[in-house]
This record gives sequence, structure tokens and C-alpha cells, in this order.
Amino acid sequence: MAEFGTVTVWLDRLKAGDRGSPVEELWKLYFGRLVTLARRHLRGRARVATDEEDVALSALDSFVRAVELERFPRLADRDDLWRVLFVITVRKAADAVQAEGRQKRGGGRVVSLAPPFGDDSGAEQPVTAAEPDPAEVAAVADELTYLLGKLRDPLLRLIAELKMQGYTNMEIADRIARSEPTVERKLKMIRGLWAGVSGF
Repeated sequence: MAEFGTVTVWLDRLKAGDRGSPVEELWKLYFGRLVTLARRHLRGRARVATDEEDVALSALDSFVRAVELERFPRLADRDDLWRVLFVITVRKAADAVQAEGRQKRGGGRVVSLAPPFGDDSGAEQPVTAAEPDPAEVAAVADELTYLLGKLRDPLLRLIAELKMQGYTNMEIADRIARSEPTVERKLKMIRGLWAGVSGF
């Protein structure tokens, strides 16, 4: 992982209009992670023509263009950078599913992405906006930072992050070597800690 100073230099160079090595370095550092994230949010949803690599490419392109326009002034560190990329990618994946739904069924409803730790019932709600607004993305990223900061227990924080990345309860249980009922209890604890915070 690059040091924050290096990431800061890349962002400064992007703001100055340099699309050369900064974009290449961001690609090397984040593209694989964004592909994995997009795959998890497309998996089990409607079959879409757009694949995870398309989503990751679109997310990186949107991010680069927004940075060039200085539309993310609150990027304070590399964790903030990842959260912004995370939000853009998840929204792009949701948009891909929504677009496919409109084409096939005239619908436009997709599996809910919020609240992030609801049940796995597949409850649906509309998702809008093909191109995420940078101010909204930054606000959501700030909210994620705040919510994760409320989790002092490292295990709870890890479970929350894995759930946000699209892992199922069973997959989380496998990754942390605990039972699925334990994961469900931990998620209930997280929901309790977040109760009343921004509607969670």
C-alpha cells in the first residue's frame, strides 16, 4: 500500500491535469480491489450486460474526472480515498443492475444497498442517478467513516467492513472463523450501536 504522502502527490497532480502516472498508479493500487467489490455487488443480482471490470473502470474514470475538477476537497487520507472509491463503485454497480432491470422489465428496482446491515431478504428499493454526484459521494463516505468510528471493537469493525463489501453472513463467518449465528448476533449489535444514527 502506498504511503499517504504518495497518494497526496497523485491527487495534486491529477488536480493539475496530469493524467499520466497518477492515473496509472491509482489503477495499480485500486483497480483489483474495485473489480472485487463490483463483482460482489453484481453477484446474485439481475444478470447484467455490464461486468465488474466495466464498473471498476467507470468508477475510476468518474473519480479522476471529479478530482480534476476539485470536487472532493475533503479527502484527508488514503482511508478517505478508499471510501470515496468504494461508494462510487457500489453506486455504479447498482446503476448497472437498475439499467438492466429497466431494459428487461421496464422496472428500475434493484436489491437495496441501504441500510448496509439489514437482513439478507433482498428487499428492494429504487436507486437513482447514473452518475454519482461528488458532493453526495463525499457525504456518504464521511458518514461511513463516522459510523465505523463508533465501532471500538476491532471484530465488529471488520464484520461491518466485510458486510459493506457485499459478503454474505456465511462468507463473513468463514473469513473470521466464527459461526454464522455469531455473525448475525454481531450484526445485531452493530445495528444497535448505530440505532438512531442517520436513520440506521
